[in-house]
Amino acid sequence: MFGKGLVRARHVSVTLALAVSLALCAGAVPAAARDDGDGPAGPVDIGSGRSVALDCRGSGSPTVVLVSGARGASDEWTHVADAARPQAGPKPGPSAVLPQLARFTRVCAYDRPGTTRLDGTPNRSTPVTPPTTAAAGVADLRAVLAAAGEHPPYVLVGASWGAMIASLFARTEPARTAGLVTVDGASPFLRDTLTPAQWSAWMDKVRAMDTGQGLETPDYPAAVRELRGAPAPPPGLPAVVLTSDHPWDLQVGGGSTWPAWLAAQRRLAEELRARHVTHTDSGHGIAVERPGLVVGAIRDVVEQVRAGQER
Repeated sequence: MFGKGLVRARHVSVTLALAVSLALCAGAVPAAARDDGDGPAGPVDIGSGRSVALDCRGSGSPTVVLVSGARGASDEWTHVADAARPQAGPKPGPSAVLPQLARFTRVCAYDRPGTTRLDGTPNRSTPVTPPTTAAAGVADLRAVLAAAGEHPPYVLVGASWGAMIASLFARTEPARTAGLVTVDGASPFLRDTLTPAQWSAWMDKVRAMDTGQGLETPDYPAAVRELRGAPAPPPGLPAVVLTSDHPWDLQVGGGSTWPAWLAAQRRLAEELRARHVTHTDSGHGIAVERPGLVVGAIRDVVEQVRAGQER
């Protein structure tokens, strides 16, 4: 949700708001429609006149579910950055997270309402009125996976704002959750580690993102309340927290926000009892900057889940 230059142009104004500013529909297919490796299955009807675009590939269990950052569509997981030409922006490639995961397990990514694709075009999901909460994101994710016939258990992978949704899903759907990975994920502890002035200024900046055009605008205060009111993470849940190590800043409230970000990441890892990977050689957009690292972390969790299933 907050990319920094390397993620995408739209994240400079959206996803960069948590990174540098917040750094950063077509007809529905039948609910049973699935794709076993050739690309997106298309929009899935989730009822109430709404559809959500879903891209599922590969086979095997557990199914990995990729949850993008704010205003990030599913192609956030199919593109990689060229370190030699960062100004060119991410490009699709076989080394990206989603196609690599599809080599060894089932994997799904989806377009939340109000997100846009890397080329700036709207996604194929039915729009909703912003702002959105983590609980609303969980409800949509639950609905689209069920409607598409995707079977638990799931390993949830959340980048930036998507980590709030993935974390709440893990807490409220423990029977369906097998593991959790956060990719420089937004942490509810940021409410505590930022100064009051920084938090207030950041919330003002996020609210200003809602320009009445239907683009996704996260409601962070509501999401923090939802997470703090939810059950504790399932004991023994395999989890990895990936944290950027190339400093970036929210540029709000005076003073650097980088120390607060790192402190919030540490507290998140402690709460989840997660393996905390802090040497990532990456900015906020770890998935496009270091896709192999993200795939490796997810593979570790998948293997832990499979080992537990065999016992």
